[in-house]
Amino acid sequence: RWIPPPSEYAKINVDAVTSKNSATASIAAVARDDSGAFLGASTVTVTGMSDPETPEVPACRGGLALASDLLLQKVRLVSDCANAVRSIQGEGLGPHGHIIREITATMKNFPRIEFIRERREANQEAHMLARGALFDSCGRRVWLFNPPEGVCIQHLLIP
Repeated sequence: RWIPPPSEYAKINVDAVTSKNSATASIAAVARDDSGAFLGASTVTVTGMSDPETPEVPACRGGLALASDLLLQKVRLVSDCANAVRSIQGEGLGPHGHIIREITATMKNFPRIEFIRERREANQEAHMLARGALFDSCGRRVWLFNPPEGVCIQHLLIP
């Protein structure tokens, strides 16, 4: 189930999915306010990735891009990938150093932003959106007013 952010924060859940057969990856971000109201969502689909962990840091970057699109000020960005969150929190650049540096620079545009890890069960909307985007053509898609099909799933939200 979705876990609400602190009061006055927006929460952006991000996730990444890969297909080993087609070497395609998709990332997704879903933004909600502290009451669970839909704010926006985005997906990015790329080719040339088949390792499941490779697109997780770019998924965090995609979440930041959505936060910028929505002009959010207080953001809690959530991933279920502990390695991605640790890398962004400064515990190591690893193979994604260039993306981590971009994320760190972009974070300065937000008055309040935090990256945290939550268990996979709390990240189902972003996971399902990313999984559906595997079949899209390459590129970025953004939903700013109405959620994409399959995202506004009330039973996943805590009442």
